[in-house]
Amino acid sequence: MTKSELIDKLVEVRGALTRKDSEAVVSMVFDAMSEALTNGDKVEIRGFGSFTIRDREPREARNPKSGEIVSIPSKKTPFFKTGKDLRERVNNL
Repeated sequence: MTKSELIDKLVEVRGALTRKDSEAVVSMVFDAMSEALTNGDKVEIRGFGSFTIRDREPREARNPKSGEIVSIPSKKTPFFKTGKDLRERVNNL
């Protein structure tokens, strides 16, 4: 599901909201989540999952084209862990 499909679904389910209002709501939620992660906070949505930031250590890798060894610096990456309810719903498909 894409962001625009999510907005369309929100308009469909909540007829009182216009597409413009639904788009604003979805954007606000995603912006708040992004800002929290940027600040190093954890975002947890009960029954769905949690988003955290993980530190990746620096490492050596090999360029597949040339075979040259390349140094990859440390970095922070977002990580998603599914909640129990979502995991069970997906497994019961």
